Parts: sequence; structure tokens; C-alpha cells
Amino acid sequence: MAQRIVHVVFTASGAGCLRQALKSAGRDDEVVTFFDSLSFGPIDPPDASRAKWVESELGWTGWDEVASSSETFWREALCSDRKKVAWLSRRSAMEYAGFLEWLWRLGDAPSEVVDLTDVTVSRRPEPGPPRPPRLAISVAMLHHDIIANEKLWNLAAPLQTSTRTSYLDLWRQLRDENAPLRVIESGTLRSAPITFFDSLLMSHATDEWQKVTKIVGEGLVAEWDDGAVQTGDLVLAARVNALVESGQLECRGKSPLEMRFSEVRLPKVRFA
Repeated sequence: MAQRIVHVVFTASGAGCLRQALKSAGRDDEVVTFFDSLSFGPIDPPDASRAKWVESELGWTGWDEVASSSETFWREALCSDRKKVAWLSRRSAMEYAGFLEWLWRLGDAPSEVVDLTDVTVSRRPEPGPPRPPRLAISVAMLHHDIIANEKLWNLAAPLQTSTRTSYLDLWRQLRDENAPLRVIESGTLRSAPITFFDSLLMSHATDEWQKVTKIVGEGLVAEWDDGAVQTGDLVLAARVNALVESGQLECRGKSPLEMRFSEVRLPKVRFA
């Protein structure tokens, strides 16, 4: 009897797309999802202290629910009676960090990996002349039709010992540093200060009032255009809030943490 396959995915949207793709291909493989993002917050170890950090640094309560769902994920993602296939792109800080923690916990157990870092995929049909293939960038950014049509699960390959060792060495270093953020730089995951995205956000601020959603969205798109998914709107909105509190931005409406109901601009120069 063939061993059951469990696909391990480190973004909720990526897992959802993979499930649909597998279903359309007539496959009943299991897909498990990691809902946390180890691209930010404490990772030595990633325990209940993360919820306190998220509340104090990002202004978000209720992260305990994420921690609870993570316990279920770890049980399913590390089960010994199934063939494990991990999906990631080293262009996504969230996927990369989640994968490294999974590998850390996996120990010497065998596994396969679908690494989409340098994989190009076709674009979905759209009006106008056809456009060239694009980098996958992240599992979360792939439509389920693309995953199914290109049968990306066929890219699964055993994780070699030397590669595993390099990954574990990197995660050991990042755990020791236990920085507020982890970002993609020069093709690898690096520790970063909590202020890492501040200059990016400030570059999109102007003298005119703009919705916080616009500032955050432009920041996200700028990172995608550089071929990376560095963070999400939770972190960026928190940093806009910090920039307001430090006087580098002005705000009107509700807190910047409520992005749709707040606007920000560069401070007006006041003369005595």
C-alpha cells in the first residue's frame, strides 16, 4: 500500500490554492497549513511569548489563537507515518522561516521539498498579447490552475544531507539572534531590526492625506516588484502607527492599525 502524502505549506492562501489544484487533478493528498509567520517576533523558541510580542509591538490581540492552531499543525506536519512534502520559496520570508522551523523540528526524518525559488510559471490567460513566464515568488501567489496545469508537485525532490545541514545552520544562527524581523537579503534569510521597513513606508508618504491601506499596499507591491515577499500588512500597518507616534507622519481618523479608516501624510512645516 502506497504511503499517504502530506503536503506542508507555510501560508494559508498557498495551502488553499494547493488543495484546489490537487482536487482538480483527482488527487486526495492531505495539505496542512501553518498559520503563524516566523518572519517576525521571537523564534527561540516560537512559543506563547510570541502572542505578547505581537500585542506589544504590532498592536494585535488574539495571537493565542494562532499559537493554538500551530500545535495542530506541528502534530500533522511531523507525523511519522506519512510521506512529507514541504512547499516553499526562498523569496518569501514567511515561507522560508516557517520551513526552517519545520526542518528544525523534523530531525533526521526523510522529506521532500518543492522549492519554487527560481521556478518560472505561465501567466493565466488574459486580454492582449501573451506575456512571458514569471517567477513563482511564493506558493501563496500562485493560482490553483497554474499549480494544476504545470503539475508543480512533480518538482518534489528529496532533501539532500548537505542542503539540510546548511538550512539548519542558518536557522540556528537566526534563533540565536532572535531578532524582531527576518527578511530576504542577497538570496538568504537575515535578521533585521523592527525599523527595517520604515524607510520604504516613508518613501510612499506625501504632503497629501492618503489612506493607510494605500501606503501599506504600495509598500507590499514594491517588495513584490523586487521579486520577494518580505512581510504582510500587519507588520507594515504597525510600523505606520509607530511612525505616527514618533512624529514622522501625521494621522487623521482612527488608528493606523485600522488601515481603512485612517489617513496619513508627512508633517506640515509649522513656522513660529
